[in-house]
Amino acid sequence: MICHSQRDVPRELMDAVERYEDALMRNATDILAELFADDPSGLPVTRADNAGLLNGHQQITEYRAQRGTAPSRVLRSRSYRMLANCAATVVATFDKDSGGVVTQTQVWQLIDGSWKIVSAHLTYPVPAMDSRIWRVVGSPLKQGARTESSTDLPLRGLSVAVKDLYGVEGYAIGAGSEAFLAEGIPQQHNSWPVQRLLDAGADVLGISRTDEFAYSLAGTNAHYGTPPNPQAPGRISGGSSSGSASATALGQVDIGLGSDTGGSVRVPSSYQHLWGIRTTCGSVPMEGVLPLSQSFDTVGWMTRTPDLLEKVAKVLITQESGVESALSGKVIWSEELMSSTNIDVSAGLHAWISRLEESARNATDVSLEQIRLDGILGPRFEGEGPDRLSDWLSSYKIVQGYEAWRNHGTWLARHWNTLGADIESRFRTASELTAENYRNAREHMDFWKTNVRSILGQSVLLVPSTSSVAPKITDSAIGGTSIEDERTATMRLTCIAGLTGLPAVNIPIRTEDGLPCGICAVGPAGSDTELIAFARRLSELAA
Repeated sequence: MICHSQRDVPRELMDAVERYEDALMRNATDILAELFADDPSGLPVTRADNAGLLNGHQQITEYRAQRGTAPSRVLRSRSYRMLANCAATVVATFDKDSGGVVTQTQVWQLIDGSWKIVSAHLTYPVPAMDSRIWRVVGSPLKQGARTESSTDLPLRGLSVAVKDLYGVEGYAIGAGSEAFLAEGIPQQHNSWPVQRLLDAGADVLGISRTDEFAYSLAGTNAHYGTPPNPQAPGRISGGSSSGSASATALGQVDIGLGSDTGGSVRVPSSYQHLWGIRTTCGSVPMEGVLPLSQSFDTVGWMTRTPDLLEKVAKVLITQESGVESALSGKVIWSEELMSSTNIDVSAGLHAWISRLEESARNATDVSLEQIRLDGILGPRFEGEGPDRLSDWLSSYKIVQGYEAWRNHGTWLARHWNTLGADIESRFRTASELTAENYRNAREHMDFWKTNVRSILGQSVLLVPSTSSVAPKITDSAIGGTSIEDERTATMRLTCIAGLTGLPAVNIPIRTEDGLPCGICAVGPAGSDTELIAFARRLSELAA
Protein backbone atom coordinates (compact mmCIF):
# COMPACT_ATOMS: atom_id res chain seq x y z
CA MET A 1 0.00 0.00 0.00
CA ILE A 2 1.29 3.45 -0.95
CA CYS A 3 0.61 6.24 1.54
CA HIS A 4 1.05 9.94 0.77
CA SER A 5 0.55 12.40 3.60
CA GLN A 6 1.64 15.67 5.08
CA ARG A 7 3.95 15.38 8.06
CA ASP A 8 1.43 17.05 10.34
CA VAL A 9 -1.35 14.47 9.87
CA PRO A 10 -2.54 13.60 13.41
CA ARG A 11 -1.99 10.02 14.52
CA GLU A 12 -5.57 10.02 15.83
CA LEU A 13 -6.92 10.72 12.34
CA MET A 14 -4.90 7.92 10.79
CA ASP A 15 -6.07 5.54 13.53
CA ALA A 16 -9.70 6.53 12.88
CA VAL A 17 -9.29 5.89 9.15
CA GLU A 18 -7.81 2.45 9.83
CA ARG A 19 -10.59 1.68 12.30
CA TYR A 20 -13.19 2.63 9.72
CA GLU A 21 -11.63 0.38 7.07
CA ASP A 22 -11.43 -2.54 9.51
CA ALA A 23 -15.10 -2.09 10.47
CA LEU A 24 -16.08 -1.90 6.81
CA MET A 25 -14.35 -5.19 6.02
CA ARG A 26 -16.16 -6.84 8.94
CA ASN A 27 -19.46 -5.13 8.11
CA ALA A 28 -19.52 -3.82 11.68
CA THR A 29 -22.38 -1.42 11.08
CA ASP A 30 -22.39 -0.09 14.66
CA ILE A 31 -18.79 1.13 14.36
CA LEU A 32 -19.41 2.52 10.88
CA ALA A 33 -22.38 4.48 12.22
CA GLU A 34 -20.21 5.79 15.08
CA LEU A 35 -17.47 7.00 12.71
CA PHE A 36 -19.92 8.93 10.51
CA ALA A 37 -20.75 12.23 12.22
CA ASP A 38 -24.34 12.52 13.42
CA ASP A 39 -25.28 15.58 11.35
CA PRO A 40 -23.19 18.15 13.29
CA SER A 41 -24.64 21.66 13.65
CA GLY A 42 -27.81 20.39 11.98
CA LEU A 43 -26.05 19.90 8.65
CA PRO A 44 -26.58 16.43 7.13
CA VAL A 45 -23.55 14.27 6.47
CA THR A 46 -23.47 12.85 2.95
CA ARG A 47 -22.48 9.71 1.10
CA ALA A 48 -22.55 9.49 -2.69
CA ASP A 49 -21.73 6.83 -5.25
CA ASN A 50 -22.87 5.75 -8.71
CA ALA A 51 -26.37 5.08 -7.35
CA GLY A 52 -26.92 8.60 -6.03
CA LEU A 53 -26.68 10.75 -2.90
CA LEU A 54 -27.62 9.79 0.65
CA ASN A 55 -28.34 12.76 2.92
CA GLY A 56 -28.08 12.47 6.67
CA HIS A 57 -26.78 9.98 9.23
CA GLN A 58 -30.06 8.04 9.32
CA GLN A 59 -30.20 7.44 5.56
CA ILE A 60 -26.58 6.30 5.50
CA THR A 61 -27.11 3.95 8.46
CA GLU A 62 -30.21 2.45 6.83
CA TYR A 63 -28.30 1.93 3.60
CA ARG A 64 -25.59 -0.01 5.42
CA ALA A 65 -28.19 -2.17 7.16
CA GLN A 66 -29.78 -3.27 3.89
CA ARG A 67 -26.48 -3.86 2.07
CA GLY A 68 -26.03 -7.13 3.96
CA THR A 69 -22.41 -8.00 3.14
CA ALA A 70 -19.04 -6.28 3.35
CA PRO A 71 -17.28 -5.11 0.18
CA SER A 72 -14.45 -7.27 -1.09
CA ARG A 73 -11.47 -5.07 -1.92
CA VAL A 74 -7.76 -4.54 -1.28
CA LEU A 75 -6.27 -1.14 -0.40
CA ARG A 76 -3.86 0.14 -3.06
CA SER A 77 -3.09 3.72 -2.02
CA ARG A 78 -4.16 6.39 0.44
CA SER A 79 -3.46 10.15 0.54
CA TYR A 80 -4.07 12.56 3.41
CA ARG A 81 -4.35 16.34 3.13
CA MET A 82 -5.03 18.59 6.10
CA LEU A 83 -7.49 21.39 5.29
CA ALA A 84 -7.22 22.89 8.78
CA ASN A 85 -6.32 21.68 12.24
CA CYS A 86 -9.79 20.17 12.52
CA ALA A 87 -10.48 18.99 8.94
CA ALA A 88 -8.85 16.73 6.37
CA THR A 89 -9.48 14.89 3.12
CA VAL A 90 -8.52 11.26 2.69
CA VAL A 91 -8.44 9.81 -0.83
CA ALA A 92 -7.91 6.06 -1.26
CA THR A 93 -7.95 3.58 -4.12
CA PHE A 94 -8.87 -0.09 -3.84
CA ASP A 95 -8.64 -3.08 -6.16
CA LYS A 96 -11.98 -4.90 -6.23
CA ASP A 97 -11.85 -8.68 -6.12
CA SER A 98 -14.35 -8.70 -8.98
CA GLY A 99 -12.11 -6.43 -11.05
CA GLY A 100 -11.64 -2.71 -11.48
CA VAL A 101 -10.61 0.07 -9.13
CA VAL A 102 -12.68 1.93 -6.53
CA THR A 103 -11.78 5.53 -5.63
CA GLN A 104 -12.95 6.70 -2.21
CA THR A 105 -12.84 10.35 -1.11
CA GLN A 106 -13.69 11.22 2.49
CA VAL A 107 -13.82 14.49 4.40
CA TRP A 108 -13.01 14.03 8.10
CA GLN A 109 -13.72 16.57 10.82
CA LEU A 110 -12.53 16.75 14.43
CA ILE A 111 -15.72 16.95 16.50
CA ASP A 112 -15.63 16.99 20.32
CA GLY A 113 -12.18 15.44 20.32
CA SER A 114 -12.94 12.61 17.85
CA TRP A 115 -12.37 12.37 14.10
CA LYS A 116 -15.60 11.71 12.17
CA ILE A 117 -16.56 11.47 8.50
CA VAL A 118 -18.82 14.29 7.32
CA SER A 119 -18.79 13.51 3.59
CA ALA A 120 -17.83 10.51 1.45
CA HIS A 121 -17.86 9.80 -2.26
CA LEU A 122 -17.09 6.51 -3.98
CA THR A 123 -16.51 5.95 -7.68
CA TYR A 124 -17.04 2.34 -8.72
CA PRO A 125 -16.15 0.58 -11.97
CA VAL A 126 -18.99 1.03 -14.44
CA PRO A 127 -20.53 -2.35 -15.32
CA ALA A 128 -20.85 -3.22 -18.99
CA MET A 129 -24.55 -3.77 -18.29
CA ASP A 130 -26.62 -3.52 -15.13
CA SER A 131 -28.66 -6.73 -15.25
CA ARG A 132 -31.16 -5.27 -12.79
CA ILE A 133 -32.13 -2.75 -15.49
CA TRP A 134 -31.43 -4.58 -18.73
CA ARG A 135 -32.08 -8.02 -20.14
CA VAL A 136 -30.05 -7.34 -23.26
CA VAL A 137 -28.33 -4.23 -24.63
CA GLY A 138 -26.88 -3.40 -28.04
CA SER A 139 -25.09 -0.48 -29.58
CA PRO A 140 -27.90 -0.12 -30.45
CA LEU A 141 -29.89 -3.34 -30.37
CA LYS A 142 -32.09 -2.07 -33.21
CA GLN A 143 -31.22 0.97 -35.30
CA GLY A 144 -33.98 3.35 -36.25
CA ALA A 145 -34.76 4.52 -39.76
CA ARG A 146 -32.35 6.93 -41.41
CA THR A 147 -33.03 9.54 -44.08
CA GLU A 148 -31.25 12.71 -45.12
CA SER A 149 -34.10 14.86 -43.81
CA SER A 150 -34.42 14.93 -40.02
CA THR A 151 -37.93 16.39 -40.34
CA ASP A 152 -39.11 13.03 -41.62
CA LEU A 153 -37.74 11.35 -38.50
CA PRO A 154 -38.93 13.24 -35.41
CA LEU A 155 -37.16 10.85 -33.01
CA ARG A 156 -33.86 10.54 -34.85
CA GLY A 157 -30.90 10.49 -32.48
CA LEU A 158 -33.01 9.42 -29.49
CA SER A 159 -32.72 6.09 -27.70
CA VAL A 160 -35.40 3.80 -26.24
CA ALA A 161 -35.54 1.16 -23.52
CA VAL A 162 -38.19 -1.42 -24.44
CA LYS A 163 -40.03 -3.20 -21.64
CA ASP A 164 -39.72 -6.98 -21.82
CA LEU A 165 -43.35 -7.42 -22.83
CA TYR A 166 -42.94 -5.92 -26.30
CA GLY A 167 -42.02 -8.06 -29.25
CA VAL A 168 -38.58 -7.23 -30.64
CA GLU A 169 -37.66 -9.06 -33.83
CA GLY A 170 -35.16 -11.84 -33.17
CA TYR A 171 -35.70 -11.94 -29.40
CA ALA A 172 -38.13 -13.93 -27.27
CA ILE A 173 -40.39 -12.09 -24.82
CA GLY A 174 -39.22 -12.79 -21.26
CA ALA A 175 -41.90 -11.02 -19.19
CA GLY A 176 -39.51 -10.82 -16.23
CA SER A 177 -39.50 -14.61 -15.83
CA GLU A 178 -36.44 -16.81 -16.30
CA ALA A 179 -38.59 -19.87 -17.04
CA PHE A 180 -40.88 -18.05 -19.47
CA LEU A 181 -37.88 -16.66 -21.34
CA ALA A 182 -36.22 -20.08 -21.52
CA GLU A 183 -39.27 -21.50 -23.30
CA GLY A 184 -39.85 -18.43 -25.47
CA ILE A 185 -39.60 -18.30 -29.24
CA PRO A 186 -37.80 -15.41 -30.97
CA GLN A 187 -40.27 -12.91 -32.38
CA GLN A 188 -40.52 -12.75 -36.16
CA HIS A 189 -41.63 -9.12 -36.15
CA ASN A 190 -41.39 -6.04 -33.97
CA SER A 191 -44.47 -5.15 -31.98
CA TRP A 192 -46.48 -2.26 -33.41
CA PRO A 193 -45.22 0.39 -30.93
CA VAL A 194 -41.58 -0.67 -31.31
CA GLN A 195 -41.78 -0.58 -35.10
CA ARG A 196 -43.46 2.82 -34.98
CA LEU A 197 -40.63 4.24 -32.85
CA LEU A 198 -38.00 2.75 -35.16
CA ASP A 199 -39.77 4.20 -38.19
CA ALA A 200 -39.61 7.63 -36.51
CA GLY A 201 -35.83 7.32 -36.23
CA ALA A 202 -35.42 6.23 -32.61
CA ASP A 203 -32.85 3.56 -31.77
CA VAL A 204 -33.76 0.69 -29.45
CA LEU A 205 -30.83 0.48 -27.03
CA GLY A 206 -32.08 -2.68 -25.39
CA ILE A 207 -34.80 -4.74 -23.72
CA SER A 208 -35.43 -3.64 -20.13
CA ARG A 209 -36.53 -5.54 -17.05
CA THR A 210 -40.09 -5.81 -15.84
CA ASP A 211 -41.75 -7.24 -12.77
CA GLU A 212 -42.88 -10.80 -13.51
CA PHE A 213 -45.71 -10.72 -16.08
CA ALA A 214 -46.15 -7.02 -15.18
CA TYR A 215 -48.25 -8.12 -12.20
CA SER A 216 -46.69 -5.71 -9.67
CA LEU A 217 -46.10 -2.02 -8.99
CA ALA A 218 -42.95 -2.34 -6.88
CA GLY A 219 -40.18 -2.90 -9.41
CA THR A 220 -38.86 -5.85 -7.41
CA ASN A 221 -38.09 -9.10 -9.22
CA ALA A 222 -37.18 -12.38 -7.50
CA HIS A 223 -34.92 -13.38 -10.39
CA TYR A 224 -33.15 -10.19 -11.43
CA GLY A 225 -33.29 -7.87 -8.43
CA THR A 226 -34.57 -4.31 -8.09
CA PRO A 227 -33.42 -1.67 -10.58
CA PRO A 228 -31.80 1.34 -8.90
CA ASN A 229 -33.73 4.52 -8.20
CA PRO A 230 -31.23 7.34 -8.85
CA GLN A 231 -33.67 9.97 -7.60
CA ALA A 232 -34.15 8.20 -4.25
CA PRO A 233 -31.23 5.85 -3.49
CA GLY A 234 -32.12 2.99 -1.17
CA ARG A 235 -35.76 3.05 -2.29
CA ILE A 236 -37.58 0.83 -4.76
CA SER A 237 -37.82 1.81 -8.41
CA GLY A 238 -41.52 1.27 -8.91
CA GLY A 239 -42.93 -1.05 -11.55
CA SER A 240 -43.80 -2.91 -13.45
CA SER A 241 -42.04 -0.78 -16.11
CA SER A 242 -39.08 -0.70 -13.74
CA GLY A 243 -36.12 -1.16 -16.07
CA SER A 244 -37.39 1.39 -18.58
CA ALA A 245 -37.95 3.92 -15.79
CA SER A 246 -34.52 3.47 -14.23
CA ALA A 247 -32.75 3.61 -17.60
CA THR A 248 -34.54 6.88 -18.35
CA ALA A 249 -33.92 8.42 -14.93
CA LEU A 250 -30.24 7.47 -15.13
CA GLY A 251 -29.90 9.10 -18.55
CA GLN A 252 -29.04 5.81 -20.26
CA VAL A 253 -31.92 6.36 -22.70
CA ASP A 254 -34.18 9.23 -23.69
CA ILE A 255 -37.44 7.26 -23.76
CA GLY A 256 -38.61 4.43 -21.53
CA LEU A 257 -41.29 2.38 -23.31
CA GLY A 258 -43.55 0.70 -20.79
CA SER A 259 -47.09 -0.46 -20.33
CA ASP A 260 -49.70 0.59 -17.79
CA THR A 261 -52.44 -1.69 -16.52
CA GLY A 262 -52.84 -0.63 -12.89
CA GLY A 263 -50.21 2.09 -12.73
CA SER A 264 -47.08 0.49 -14.19
CA VAL A 265 -45.98 3.72 -15.88
CA ARG A 266 -47.46 6.21 -13.44
CA VAL A 267 -45.94 4.63 -10.32
CA PRO A 268 -42.28 4.43 -11.44
CA SER A 269 -42.66 7.90 -12.96
CA SER A 270 -43.80 9.21 -9.59
CA TYR A 271 -41.05 7.40 -7.68
CA GLN A 272 -38.26 8.50 -10.06
CA HIS A 273 -39.31 12.08 -10.92
CA LEU A 274 -40.22 11.36 -14.54
CA TRP A 275 -42.92 12.51 -16.89
CA GLY A 276 -45.04 9.53 -17.86
CA ILE A 277 -48.29 8.80 -19.66
CA ARG A 278 -50.85 6.04 -19.54
CA THR A 279 -52.68 6.42 -22.85
CA THR A 280 -56.40 6.13 -23.53
CA CYS A 281 -57.30 2.45 -23.78
CA GLY A 282 -57.04 1.47 -27.44
CA SER A 283 -55.40 4.68 -28.64
CA VAL A 284 -52.10 2.88 -29.39
CA PRO A 285 -52.29 -0.59 -30.98
CA MET A 286 -50.85 -3.36 -28.78
CA GLU A 287 -50.11 -5.84 -31.54
CA GLY A 288 -47.14 -7.96 -30.53
CA VAL A 289 -47.33 -7.00 -26.83
CA LEU A 290 -47.75 -9.72 -24.19
CA PRO A 291 -51.04 -8.99 -22.36
CA LEU A 292 -51.83 -9.05 -18.67
CA SER A 293 -55.42 -7.78 -18.68
CA GLN A 294 -56.85 -6.59 -21.98
CA SER A 295 -59.53 -4.48 -20.31
CA PHE A 296 -56.86 -2.23 -18.78
CA ASP A 297 -53.59 -2.77 -20.67
CA THR A 298 -52.32 0.38 -22.37
CA VAL A 299 -49.11 1.52 -24.01
CA GLY A 300 -47.20 4.11 -21.99
CA TRP A 301 -43.80 5.77 -21.88
CA MET A 302 -41.58 7.88 -19.64
CA THR A 303 -39.24 10.79 -20.35
CA ARG A 304 -37.35 13.39 -18.37
CA THR A 305 -39.16 16.31 -20.05
CA PRO A 306 -42.76 16.99 -21.06
CA ASP A 307 -41.65 18.15 -24.51
CA LEU A 308 -40.26 14.74 -25.38
CA LEU A 309 -43.28 13.02 -23.83
CA GLU A 310 -45.45 14.97 -26.27
CA LYS A 311 -43.15 14.32 -29.22
CA VAL A 312 -43.45 10.55 -28.66
CA ALA A 313 -47.23 10.89 -28.39
CA LYS A 314 -47.38 12.46 -31.84
CA VAL A 315 -45.55 9.40 -33.19
CA LEU A 316 -47.46 6.65 -31.38
CA ILE A 317 -50.98 8.07 -31.23
CA THR A 318 -52.21 8.09 -34.79
CA GLN A 319 -55.93 8.56 -34.22
CA GLU A 320 -57.33 10.81 -31.53
CA SER A 321 -60.90 11.83 -30.88
CA GLY A 322 -60.26 15.39 -31.98
CA VAL A 323 -61.81 16.85 -28.83
CA GLU A 324 -60.01 19.80 -27.29
CA SER A 325 -61.22 18.96 -23.82
CA ALA A 326 -57.81 19.10 -22.19
CA LEU A 327 -57.45 22.64 -23.47
CA SER A 328 -60.80 23.85 -22.11
CA GLY A 329 -58.96 24.80 -18.95
CA LYS A 330 -61.21 23.46 -16.21
CA VAL A 331 -59.38 21.46 -13.55
CA ILE A 332 -61.17 19.63 -10.75
CA TRP A 333 -59.73 18.05 -7.64
CA SER A 334 -60.95 16.41 -4.46
CA GLU A 335 -59.66 16.92 -0.94
CA GLU A 336 -60.54 13.30 -0.16
CA LEU A 337 -58.20 12.08 -2.90
CA MET A 338 -55.34 14.40 -1.97
CA SER A 339 -55.59 13.43 1.69
CA SER A 340 -55.66 9.68 0.99
CA THR A 341 -51.86 9.73 0.80
CA ASN A 342 -49.08 9.66 3.37
CA ILE A 343 -48.45 12.88 5.28
CA ASP A 344 -45.35 13.92 3.34
CA VAL A 345 -46.95 13.32 -0.05
CA SER A 346 -50.19 15.01 1.00
CA ALA A 347 -48.24 18.09 2.10
CA GLY A 348 -46.38 18.16 -1.22
CA LEU A 349 -49.60 17.83 -3.20
CA HIS A 350 -51.37 20.57 -1.27
CA ALA A 351 -48.40 22.92 -1.64
CA TRP A 352 -48.38 22.27 -5.39
CA ILE A 353 -52.12 22.91 -5.70
CA SER A 354 -51.82 26.11 -3.65
CA ARG A 355 -49.19 27.44 -6.03
CA LEU A 356 -51.34 26.42 -8.98
CA GLU A 357 -54.40 28.18 -7.55
CA GLU A 358 -52.41 31.35 -6.92
CA SER A 359 -51.05 31.43 -10.48
CA ALA A 360 -54.38 30.45 -12.04
CA ARG A 361 -56.04 33.58 -10.65
CA ASN A 362 -54.09 35.58 -13.21
CA ALA A 363 -54.35 33.00 -16.00
CA THR A 364 -57.03 32.98 -18.66
CA ASP A 365 -56.54 29.38 -19.77
CA VAL A 366 -56.83 27.51 -16.43
CA SER A 367 -59.46 27.44 -13.70
CA LEU A 368 -59.64 25.20 -10.63
CA GLU A 369 -62.64 23.78 -8.84
CA GLN A 370 -62.63 21.66 -5.70
CA ILE A 371 -65.48 19.15 -5.46
CA ARG A 372 -66.34 16.20 -3.24
CA LEU A 373 -65.29 12.71 -4.26
CA ASP A 374 -68.90 11.60 -4.74
CA GLY A 375 -69.27 14.39 -7.26
CA ILE A 376 -66.47 12.85 -9.29
CA LEU A 377 -67.42 9.19 -8.97
CA GLY A 378 -71.08 9.76 -9.75
CA PRO A 379 -74.16 7.73 -8.76
CA ARG A 380 -73.66 4.69 -6.57
CA PHE A 381 -74.04 1.20 -7.92
CA GLU A 382 -76.55 -0.91 -6.00
CA GLY A 383 -74.79 -2.42 -3.00
CA GLU A 384 -71.83 -0.08 -3.17
CA GLY A 385 -70.36 0.53 0.29
CA PRO A 386 -69.31 3.78 2.00
CA ASP A 387 -65.65 3.33 1.00
CA ARG A 388 -66.27 3.69 -2.70
CA LEU A 389 -62.68 3.48 -3.89
CA SER A 390 -62.23 0.17 -2.10
CA ASP A 391 -65.26 -1.15 -3.98
CA TRP A 392 -63.82 0.19 -7.22
CA LEU A 393 -60.50 -1.48 -6.52
CA SER A 394 -62.20 -4.76 -5.68
CA SER A 395 -63.97 -4.82 -9.04
CA TYR A 396 -60.78 -3.77 -10.79
CA LYS A 397 -58.80 -6.61 -9.22
CA ILE A 398 -61.44 -9.16 -10.20
CA VAL A 399 -61.45 -8.10 -13.85
CA GLN A 400 -57.67 -7.85 -13.95
CA GLY A 401 -57.12 -11.16 -12.17
CA TYR A 402 -59.64 -13.12 -14.21
CA GLU A 403 -58.13 -11.90 -17.48
CA ALA A 404 -54.55 -12.42 -16.24
CA TRP A 405 -55.31 -16.05 -15.39
CA ARG A 406 -57.11 -16.53 -18.69
CA ASN A 407 -53.99 -15.26 -20.48
CA HIS A 408 -51.33 -17.13 -18.52
CA GLY A 409 -53.02 -19.79 -16.40
CA THR A 410 -52.21 -22.75 -18.65
CA TRP A 411 -48.49 -21.98 -18.55
CA LEU A 412 -48.47 -21.02 -14.86
CA ALA A 413 -50.18 -24.24 -13.78
CA ARG A 414 -47.01 -26.07 -14.86
CA HIS A 415 -44.56 -23.51 -13.45
CA TRP A 416 -45.76 -22.41 -10.01
CA ASN A 417 -42.34 -23.03 -8.47
CA THR A 418 -40.68 -20.53 -10.82
CA LEU A 419 -42.57 -17.47 -9.56
CA GLY A 420 -41.62 -14.93 -6.93
CA ALA A 421 -43.77 -15.19 -3.81
CA ASP A 422 -45.71 -11.98 -4.44
CA ILE A 423 -46.54 -12.86 -8.05
CA GLU A 424 -47.48 -16.42 -7.17
CA SER A 425 -49.87 -15.18 -4.50
CA ARG A 426 -51.67 -12.89 -6.96
CA PHE A 427 -51.99 -15.54 -9.63
CA ARG A 428 -53.27 -18.14 -7.13
CA THR A 429 -55.97 -15.69 -6.06
CA ALA A 430 -56.76 -15.00 -9.71
CA SER A 431 -57.06 -18.72 -10.46
CA GLU A 432 -60.02 -18.97 -8.07
CA LEU A 433 -62.13 -16.26 -9.74
CA THR A 434 -65.26 -17.43 -11.51
CA ALA A 435 -66.99 -16.28 -14.66
CA GLU A 436 -69.80 -14.96 -12.48
CA ASN A 437 -67.33 -12.90 -10.43
CA TYR A 438 -66.02 -11.49 -13.69
CA ARG A 439 -69.46 -10.65 -15.13
CA ASN A 440 -70.54 -8.85 -11.96
CA ALA A 441 -67.33 -6.84 -11.77
CA ARG A 442 -67.58 -5.93 -15.45
CA GLU A 443 -71.13 -4.70 -14.90
CA HIS A 444 -69.94 -2.43 -12.08
CA MET A 445 -67.01 -1.25 -14.18
CA ASP A 446 -69.16 -0.34 -17.18
CA PHE A 447 -71.57 1.58 -14.93
CA TRP A 448 -68.79 3.63 -13.31
CA LYS A 449 -67.01 4.19 -16.59
CA THR A 450 -70.08 5.70 -18.23
CA ASN A 451 -70.84 7.96 -15.27
CA VAL A 452 -67.33 9.28 -14.66
CA ARG A 453 -66.73 10.04 -18.33
CA SER A 454 -70.00 11.95 -18.41
CA ILE A 455 -69.21 13.90 -15.23
CA LEU A 456 -65.68 14.84 -16.30
CA GLY A 457 -66.80 15.98 -19.71
CA GLN A 458 -64.12 18.36 -20.93
CA SER A 459 -62.45 18.77 -17.53
CA VAL A 460 -59.15 17.45 -16.24
CA LEU A 461 -59.12 15.59 -12.91
CA LEU A 462 -56.11 15.77 -10.59
CA VAL A 463 -55.32 12.53 -8.73
CA PRO A 464 -52.26 11.61 -6.64
CA SER A 465 -50.05 9.31 -8.71
CA THR A 466 -49.06 7.25 -5.67
CA SER A 467 -50.07 7.08 -2.03
CA SER A 468 -46.49 7.52 -0.82
CA VAL A 469 -42.96 8.19 -1.92
CA ALA A 470 -41.03 5.10 -3.01
CA PRO A 471 -40.82 2.70 -0.04
CA LYS A 472 -37.36 1.91 1.25
CA ILE A 473 -35.86 -1.35 0.07
CA THR A 474 -35.28 -2.15 3.74
CA ASP A 475 -39.00 -1.82 4.51
CA SER A 476 -39.63 -5.40 3.46
CA ALA A 477 -38.48 -8.28 1.37
CA ILE A 478 -39.94 -8.80 -2.09
CA GLY A 479 -43.71 -8.85 -1.77
CA GLY A 480 -43.52 -8.06 1.93
CA THR A 481 -46.24 -6.42 3.98
CA SER A 482 -45.09 -2.81 3.69
CA ILE A 483 -44.81 -2.83 -0.09
CA GLU A 484 -48.12 -4.71 -0.39
CA ASP A 485 -49.86 -2.14 1.81
CA GLU A 486 -48.55 0.71 -0.35
CA ARG A 487 -49.57 -1.18 -3.49
CA THR A 488 -53.16 -1.43 -2.26
CA ALA A 489 -53.29 2.22 -1.18
CA THR A 490 -51.85 3.36 -4.50
CA MET A 491 -54.16 1.19 -6.59
CA ARG A 492 -57.19 2.81 -4.93
CA LEU A 493 -55.99 5.93 -6.76
CA THR A 494 -54.67 4.49 -10.01
CA CYS A 495 -57.77 2.36 -10.63
CA ILE A 496 -59.80 5.50 -11.39
CA ALA A 497 -58.09 5.96 -14.76
CA GLY A 498 -57.90 2.19 -15.23
CA LEU A 499 -61.59 1.46 -14.76
CA THR A 500 -62.62 4.40 -16.92
CA GLY A 501 -60.03 3.81 -19.66
CA LEU A 502 -58.89 7.44 -19.54
CA PRO A 503 -55.42 8.87 -20.24
CA ALA A 504 -53.33 10.01 -17.29
CA VAL A 505 -50.11 12.05 -17.25
CA ASN A 506 -47.78 11.98 -14.25
CA ILE A 507 -46.49 15.44 -13.38
CA PRO A 508 -43.33 14.99 -11.28
CA ILE A 509 -43.17 16.97 -8.04
CA ARG A 510 -41.30 16.61 -4.75
CA THR A 511 -42.04 16.47 -1.06
CA GLU A 512 -40.65 19.05 1.34
CA ASP A 513 -37.74 16.65 1.97
CA GLY A 514 -36.98 16.54 -1.76
CA LEU A 515 -38.20 13.01 -2.45
CA PRO A 516 -40.01 12.39 -5.75
CA CYS A 517 -43.77 11.97 -5.89
CA GLY A 518 -46.34 12.85 -8.51
CA ILE A 519 -49.75 14.20 -9.37
CA CYS A 520 -51.70 12.80 -12.30
CA ALA A 521 -53.74 14.80 -14.76
CA VAL A 522 -56.56 12.52 -15.93
CA GLY A 523 -58.20 13.74 -19.11
CA PRO A 524 -61.06 12.84 -21.44
CA ALA A 525 -60.76 9.83 -23.70
CA GLY A 526 -58.70 10.59 -26.79
CA SER A 527 -57.17 13.79 -25.45
CA ASP A 528 -53.73 12.26 -24.86
CA THR A 529 -51.47 14.63 -26.78
CA GLU A 530 -53.40 17.72 -25.70
CA LEU A 531 -53.39 16.43 -22.13
CA ILE A 532 -49.59 16.33 -22.09
CA ALA A 533 -49.42 19.95 -23.24
CA PHE A 534 -51.97 20.95 -20.62
CA ALA A 535 -50.12 19.06 -17.88
CA ARG A 536 -46.97 20.92 -18.85
CA ARG A 537 -48.88 24.19 -18.51
CA LEU A 538 -50.09 23.21 -15.03
CA SER A 539 -46.54 22.32 -14.02
CA GLU A 540 -45.30 25.72 -15.19
CA LEU A 541 -48.02 27.54 -13.27
CA ALA A 542 -47.30 25.57 -10.08
CA ALA A 543 -43.52 26.02 -10.29
